[in-house]
Amino acid sequence: MLPTRLIGGIVAAAFVVAAGMPATTRAANPLRVGMELSYPPFEMTDPQGRPAGISVKIAEALGRHLDRQVVIENIAFDGLIPALKSRTVDCVISSMTATPERAKSIAFSDPYLKTGLALLIAANSPLQLAADLDGEGLVVAVKQGTTGQQWAAASLTKAKLLVLDSEAAAVLEVLQGRADAFIYDSMSVYKNHQRHAGKTRAVLKSFKEEPWAVGLRQGDEELRRQVNEFLREFREQGGFERLGDEFLAEQKAYFKEHDIPFYF
Repeated sequence: MLPTRLIGGIVAAAFVVAAGMPATTRAANPLRVGMELSYPPFEMTDPQGRPAGISVKIAEALGRHLDRQVVIENIAFDGLIPALKSRTVDCVISSMTATPERAKSIAFSDPYLKTGLALLIAANSPLQLAADLDGEGLVVAVKQGTTGQQWAAASLTKAKLLVLDSEAAAVLEVLQGRADAFIYDSMSVYKNHQRHAGKTRAVLKSFKEEPWAVGLRQGDEELRRQVNEFLREFREQGGFERLGDEFLAEQKAYFKEHDIPFYF
């Protein structure tokens, strides 16, 4: 997930999810997976309140690979790294970008998804690419605490930077003509453009690529090796392709039609 959030947060709930093996052989050594169930279609709950989404499917498949029962710990995103370091969870699968800053305190698996920064542009704006952003008189919206804000602060010297507390507020600035563009992740840019197709344009080819990976404790090399083995086999067996078809079929078709690399 592109937001870079503060450290903190608490465990909200824990859920045991099926991993396909007899419970008696798995319960003794459960795999506790941390994620914040508030980022559909990756981390969310179904109508019955149970964990659902792409990250949950990945966690379940990892549990089958390790022959371990999976327990999903629903934790606020800013509490995931503290939970990992305090051994509340064994790993984090929560749309987490593997950044150099995070890598100072935790370890990461090999990347399993690549997303990046994209642009939601006002329909009447002259902007075409990220290279056009830094101009006199231009206003660029970003969400507080995100990698989009970090990139803009480091890269833009002439444009006015409009820092907002929420994605919805940033989109509204573009819709109402007070901002020329909004820098955010390509998945969210796609969704917002689809909602407001007549008033916006979307530049979805990432101008700064960002990998998602499984968060692990530093020094836990055996689990890291096992997770990397799982990710490699899951990809080779078409697991990520199937998840794209199940949860992101519309985006996948759109990206293919417009020659944009897909996430997996």
